[in-house]
Amino acid sequence: MNTENPEEFYTRLRTQLEESTQWPSLYLYKFIVLTDEEKINQIHSIFNNLGAVIDSKLSKNGKYTSLSIQVNLENPDAVIEKYIEVGVIEGVISL
Repeated sequence: MNTENPEEFYTRLRTQLEESTQWPSLYLYKFIVLTDEEKINQIHSIFNNLGAVIDSKLSKNGKYTSLSIQVNLENPDAVIEKYIEVGVIEGVISL
């Protein structure tokens, strides 16, 4: 179980993204959520108007949906901002 402070996690992620990527850049998000149209639509709306390519795939039994979202972003702060926005949706797992 991850008990890390979210602020520390995002600070480390920002540093890693700054060191490993030239910006602006394409970034790939991966999320898993219970198959619930409302939650899936909430995630879609977060990336609306960004030109994101969103692929959805149901689990074998249909209980979960995985979302792969590829979007061009300006900087590491934009990446983190989207993680935080999606993070408020109950039950979403970020990979």
